Amino acid sequence: MSNADLLDRRLRAVPRGVATAYPVYAAKADNAELWDVEGNRYVDFAGGIAVVNTGHRHPRVVEAVRRQLDAYTHTCFQVIPYEPYIAVAERLNALAPFSGPAKTILFSTGAEATENAVKIARAATGRSGIISFAGGFHGRTLVASAMTGKVVPYKKNFGPMPPEFWHLPFPVAHHGVSVADTLRSLEFLFRADVEPSRVAAFIIEPVQGEGGFYEAPHELLAELRRLCDAHGILLIADEVQTGFARTGRMFGIEHSGIEPDIVTVAKSLAGGFPLSGVIGRAAIMDAPEPGGLGGTYAGNPLACAAALAVLDVIDQENLLARANQIGAATKERLTAIASRNDVVPIMAIRGPGAMIGFDIVREHGAYQPDPEATKRVTQAALAEGLVLLSCGVFGNVIRILVPLTVPDAILEEGLQKLERALVAARL
Repeated sequence: MSNADLLDRRLRAVPRGVATAYPVYAAKADNAELWDVEGNRYVDFAGGIAVVNTGHRHPRVVEAVRRQLDAYTHTCFQVIPYEPYIAVAERLNALAPFSGPAKTILFSTGAEATENAVKIARAATGRSGIISFAGGFHGRTLVASAMTGKVVPYKKNFGPMPPEFWHLPFPVAHHGVSVADTLRSLEFLFRADVEPSRVAAFIIEPVQGEGGFYEAPHELLAELRRLCDAHGILLIADEVQTGFARTGRMFGIEHSGIEPDIVTVAKSLAGGFPLSGVIGRAAIMDAPEPGGLGGTYAGNPLACAAALAVLDVIDQENLLARANQIGAATKERLTAIASRNDVVPIMAIRGPGAMIGFDIVREHGAYQPDPEATKRVTQAALAEGLVLLSCGVFGNVIRILVPLTVPDAILEEGLQKLERALVAARL
């Protein structure tokens, strides 16, 4: 079996709407390393898009799932409930980044989490409007796509989008958008399109994922919280990519000290098994009628077993501190690389914890996005044996999502490969 054979089969069997970054096919993975079907080895700086914060096939996660396999794999929680679902909810309620009682409902994907957060917010407030941000990504279902702040590829040819969804510009200094600009746009929105009393919720990523790894300014989050309190609006923190130690805190919004009302989670919650959830203030979560929420596979027992092991690993292996160590080492290396003239120009090295991004530009000292050079970097990285992802509204951001369990030697190897890729991509 070869990568070329599988690519040919994939092109004939799978529609083009699901894109893949690279034409290599996985055969094995362990912690922060991958091997393809031809035996080529890669250091993984993508982590399945922030899904394996605890590494590929962490032994404790594998063992927990194996034990659950021997018991039962599915009953549907709405038919015959089971203890692991309740245990995950209890653990997440205890970790909730807000004061007061919390409740959690489980689903399977991030899009299910964000879409159900909208349903819960609407039920709790009796309102319909949702405000999100340009560059934000909240999933690919139709409601999640409506919240997502990027047309291509997430909305193109899928319209019309559901009504009652609005977007604000997301403040990024070198994109020319300030917090004041965002708040002026919100004032305009309230005057021109929707009154505050019809808005159910704001939804925001504490650090934008697909949008470019830009952190939501704490000043903005504080003002959103003030407006929510003044107008009876709920604040939803989309922690699908930022959650579970990636930013050096359990949840990214904890860096700001601002309390949300609802939190959406997924990705690294279950270490590679499909599990998502909505955590919220108890009174808000109880607003929907019985039967209004759920899903056949929602809160699958195998995924719940994995999630309990993941939460143990984060705690017992001190992954919050490890994320900060990885981030500091990575940003220090990137800062040194940025001063060199033999690499593609890079700038704006950023990110809390180990959620690191930087921009590739056409020349030093000016912000001119270079998406073509960014593509050359990711391709050169793959040739070096490094799995690396890009993102951003201009397609010029490199994002680093290495597993937090990566050994120092493998992290160093990956950074060396990245450095060589930045050199190779310079024309």
